[in-house]
Amino acid sequence: MTTVDGVWSREEVTTFLDEAIVPIRLGCHNPSGGLWMLSLWFRYRDGVFECATSTGADVVRFLRKNDEVCFEISTNRPPYMGVRGAGTATLEEDGAKDVLRSLVDRYLGTQEAEMAQWLLSDEREEVTITIDPSRLHTWDFTPRMQELVEQSPAAQTTLQSPKYD
Repeated sequence: MTTVDGVWSREEVTTFLDEAIVPIRLGCHNPSGGLWMLSLWFRYRDGVFECATSTGADVVRFLRKNDEVCFEISTNRPPYMGVRGAGTATLEEDGAKDVLRSLVDRYLGTQEAEMAQWLLSDEREEVTITIDPSRLHTWDFTPRMQELVEQSPAAQTTLQSPKYD
């Protein structure tokens, strides 16, 4: 079972991950042992993160060599909050287009957009990256940033936007 620590309960983590429409920042090792980081769309279901990417993406090759990953999902504007952790990644080609369709709906809101049609085209081969977290750590700087939030132009934009963007 995944260890959860920090300021939020397991239920609050799930709520945040369901509502946050920001990419997961995924870190892994490249074949020479160096570090690699990228951002991917994700959904959180049944305690795991699911992402989709092209079968030819560098990260696919890297994860085939070493499945250990770390990640972070956090807001981009004050008050800063989020979830970070570590785990293992698996790759699966079957059903990857279905995962991608779900991600397109989540992040673009339509499959009619030009980008959505390009991503979902038959010529593009996809793979699902499933991240099974071993640990989740949460933080929420809202209490200590309250004064800043009330005065910051960036935070004011956040307050007028969806809760977690």
